[in-house]
Amino acid sequence: MNSTETALELELDKKPFWKKLSLFDAAWAVIVVLAGFYTYANYAALMDGYEVIILISTVISLTLSGWAWKPVRVMVLTVAGLSLFAISRYTTGLMDAETDFFLRFLLSSQSGIMWMSALYVLATLAYLVAFVARSEFTGALATALTWSATTMGLTGLMVRWRESYLVGVDVGHIPVSNLYEVFILFSIITALLYLFYERKYQTRALGVFVLFIISGAVAFLLWYAFERDAADIQPLVPALKSYWMKIHVPANFVGYGAFALAAMVAVAYFARARAERGPADGVLMTLPSLEVLDDLMYKSIALGFAFFTLATVLGALWAAEAWGGYWSWDPKETWALIVWLNYAAWLHMRLTKGWRGKPMAAWAIIGLFVTLFAFLGVNMFLSGLHSYGEL
Repeated sequence: MNSTETALELELDKKPFWKKLSLFDAAWAVIVVLAGFYTYANYAALMDGYEVIILISTVISLTLSGWAWKPVRVMVLTVAGLSLFAISRYTTGLMDAETDFFLRFLLSSQSGIMWMSALYVLATLAYLVAFVARSEFTGALATALTWSATTMGLTGLMVRWRESYLVGVDVGHIPVSNLYEVFILFSIITALLYLFYERKYQTRALGVFVLFIISGAVAFLLWYAFERDAADIQPLVPALKSYWMKIHVPANFVGYGAFALAAMVAVAYFARARAERGPADGVLMTLPSLEVLDDLMYKSIALGFAFFTLATVLGALWAAEAWGGYWSWDPKETWALIVWLNYAAWLHMRLTKGWRGKPMAAWAIIGLFVTLFAFLGVNMFLSGLHSYGEL
């Protein structure tokens, strides 16, 4: 890069954010706003005031996300197109999913989620091959597979949302109400967080680590679907019939996804550290530097902590509305507090004591097991007010 190009880039960086926006950015904003108006015009009868606020917030968030992270535009537009096409194929009811070719093999909620599952597993294998063989082509293929899996998963959730209303207007609900649905959400959010940092740090070497945990979630999801018939759409229990669910659960799973990402980056940190101690290993040395891995681990936990804190506050407000009290020391609430304190302590030791390196990486991995118990173990072994989430 010559000095003229460097000077031009520095000049562009000094411009206010809004002056950096292009015509494509403006077109993106117009598309998102029109989509918001379309949604309101067609579904206002099913929305209360809080849900209108959620819709407006979604429009703003999608606009800003598309400006800051260009690849997400393609995914959002693809999900919207596939979802609308799938919804249009339901002309007589849910039975169309068995008779319509596109629904049966591609775009019903179950088909979309099965495609998501298969593509995430293929992406994991592709990242592994790329990591071992140091193949740029296979790495690019792995990234494309991850984007495709995420697109199909989101499409499956959008179509499932519509299918729930086809079961019955009083049954219809946003698909984040049970373990089956939130495991899909977890996989999608974790993948999106990884894809963002993959682009930011310009490395695919972490893909095999992060996709490994997503494939683990997919394995549980498939077992849960086939063993427990969890894919069937069920009416909500009374406590879940609230607008709070629409914001509490997604915020929670941004936190879970970020904590999972941090833990897998910590595993990569130990792999890199081990490679630096021993003879030069060309495979492991493809990983980013320890400083980059430490920074990514910190940013992931900071992001997760912010969203988990928000989710905890929203959960308390929801509890006050549903059960008459902000906090009841229910097992789920107690373990949520343990998770919050764990990561609060992690951030405190880094920011005030300057802790870095292996102790923090080990702590991040242990933190994932604490989070996993709060997410899944409580549902398996304990009971309480959140018993509707039992396995």
